Amino acid sequence: MHESALMRRLLVRCASTRLTVALLVLLAAGVIGGYAHEPIAAVGVTFPLALLTLNLAAAAAIRPVFRSQAPLLVAHLALAALVLLAGFGRLSALQARAELTQGLAFDGQLLDVQAGPLHRPRLQQAAFTNEGFEIEYAPGLKRGRTRNAVRWTDAQGRVRRAVIGDHEPLVLAGYRFYTTPNKGYAPVFTWRTGAGDVQGAVHLPSYPVHRLRQARAWTLPDGTAVWVMLKTEETVIDPDKPAAFALPRDRDVVLRVGEERFELAPGDRIALPGGTLIYEGLRTWMGYRVYYDPTLPWLLAASVLATLALAVHFALKFRRQPWRSARPASDAPAGDAQGRPVAVWP
Repeated sequence: MHESALMRRLLVRCASTRLTVALLVLLAAGVIGGYAHEPIAAVGVTFPLALLTLNLAAAAAIRPVFRSQAPLLVAHLALAALVLLAGFGRLSALQARAELTQGLAFDGQLLDVQAGPLHRPRLQQAAFTNEGFEIEYAPGLKRGRTRNAVRWTDAQGRVRRAVIGDHEPLVLAGYRFYTTPNKGYAPVFTWRTGAGDVQGAVHLPSYPVHRLRQARAWTLPDGTAVWVMLKTEETVIDPDKPAAFALPRDRDVVLRVGEERFELAPGDRIALPGGTLIYEGLRTWMGYRVYYDPTLPWLLAASVLATLALAVHFALKFRRQPWRSARPASDAPAGDAQGRPVAVWP
């Protein structure tokens, strides 16, 4: 009996409305702290959310209104599940970006990675090849829809193809790959030594936003620093009329290695102390936004359940209560001399 009373007292304290307010303040502090210092965001948000879930569960356990109205209880439990899922998603999610040259396969290399402490990378299961893209521009360099063709092999060994875009992702192993406005030209080189060939690409700054500075530093496999510039001065995308993204006609590049300067057309090569550098040609590259959150389908299911439960709760509530107020006493049927009611015909 004593233990039962102690448990009841503990539940009452956990269900306290004052505790709810305090936890909401703590959650707000965690959100603000997360914006100011990203590493604490996951714990600063997830910990208050977990405590708020316990607070809600305790309220559902001790308050009769929840036990007597099943739809209301289901709605609150679904809301608690939403809170827990949001916290777990924060701990296990990943946001990053990637860049991939046309014709090459994604090797799992990501940039600007933001991952929760519970995230377990499975990018080796998300291999795909960028087969190129099409983008149309309206006058004023207004970018239209991006159509990026991709190819991958599924679990059954079948080659699959799709066209993705800014709002149409490729979903592999739970990772969602979206195209971005970040794209451009990529000179492709082969580094040849006695140990074999190594192919690589230099992703020049995004085009057309950086069309006046198509150059970038690069490092060869042996550590030699190289500066690469696309030589063309051609206007590929005319800002004054409709156009489409395309490769320039002039695809020569300028290389600077130390004090030496080279101009290379596709197929040209230069001999360097560590090996031979071959300019294979010019391709495009596409930037991707990478997103992973295993809780997304569960969040949708919990949201739908909470909405349906609340709808049933309010439907039953209005059904049990009259839609119109009772007739005033002055409008009641008159009675006879003995006070017995007299039927009033319309």
